[in-house]
Amino acid sequence: MSLYSKRGVSAQKEEVHAAVKNLDMGLFANAFCKVYPDFLGGDENYVNVMHADGAGTKSILAYLYWKETGDISIWKGIAQDAIVMNLDDLLCVGIYDNIVFNSTIDRNKNLITGEVLEQVISGSQQLFDQLKTFGVNIHYLGGETADVGDVVRTVAVNGTMTCRWPKDKIISNEKIKAGDVIVGFASYGQATYETEYNSGIGSNGLTSARHDVLSKFYAENFSESYNTGLDKDVVYIGKHRLMDPIAIGNNALEIGRLILSPTRTYAPVLKQLLENHFDKIHGLIHCSGGGQTKCMKYMPDTFRIIKDNLFEAPEIFNIIQESSGSNNKEMYEVFNMGCRLEIYCSPEDADTMIVAAKLFNIDAQVIGRVEASDKKELIIKLADETICY
Repeated sequence: MSLYSKRGVSAQKEEVHAAVKNLDMGLFANAFCKVYPDFLGGDENYVNVMHADGAGTKSILAYLYWKETGDISIWKGIAQDAIVMNLDDLLCVGIYDNIVFNSTIDRNKNLITGEVLEQVISGSQQLFDQLKTFGVNIHYLGGETADVGDVVRTVAVNGTMTCRWPKDKIISNEKIKAGDVIVGFASYGQATYETEYNSGIGSNGLTSARHDVLSKFYAENFSESYNTGLDKDVVYIGKHRLMDPIAIGNNALEIGRLILSPTRTYAPVLKQLLENHFDKIHGLIHCSGGGQTKCMKYMPDTFRIIKDNLFEAPEIFNIIQESSGSNNKEMYEVFNMGCRLEIYCSPEDADTMIVAAKLFNIDAQVIGRVEASDKKELIIKLADETICY
């Protein structure tokens, strides 16, 4: 049983998928988000998409960083995490504009102050203002803030996005075919619209990142930051404090800032690609929960997916793997490992996607391909190991 499982979390969410298996799958069974008829407008040429997600347990890391450093601005990154985990899922069905957003914040009022709430809310608006400069318009329609200290230990920051969209401009993944290549967009570095280096961690696998990397100091001083019913041998088993320096290139960055790097959005890039090259995009996958195995849930046929040219994993994932002792198979199933967006397209169109990303200083490359097969399978080829799923 993996450390991830022992902590009560699952990369594949098997029980969740079993619970919803009988629900309507929407108009396009392989689309990254559920797409429904235009219930809101009654127009057969439009569809409705509503999507809910959040920052997950990353908010606990923000809580620890705030308590240890006094830097309350760290909460603005949590606002971005909750928004981007919604937005970039919508991007994967082709939606990039005229979206409405509603936030949900559940807090323990005794620990999470009004000033923290202000940082999350103002941070949300700041991100929307920034995205508007790229032509991505998200309308902030308020939300619910609940004091539920009996339910949450610290705070949970989530949100819901909704949009009406032309039905003929949906990326349904049904065009993915044998012979396609996969263009990967890096999750790390510093895009032109980011203010500092991004470790690439996103908002998945943070339970592992927190407990594997950070030391028992946090268990001893912040019992509110974890499930006290867990076995002690899986709680804060690392050697680091949040302020410990880690060398990234020529710079020394705090490990806490690396783990709390706000989830990168690809909205500025994908808006350009979806507006100008929609027909060249056969499929889009956001490598969030499930990491590099996420693509397996959205294939329209029994393909063999081969990823044999992934980016070298950035330092944050090396730190997590060294601390946890996890093997490569588990790491690539839990984390994005440096690649959080996949575009499926014809080989001759790959350069179009790569050039668009690099204009925003986002590294991009062909990371793999799609082959015909009599069963669904994923093969990840690393320098010294081949992993099969």
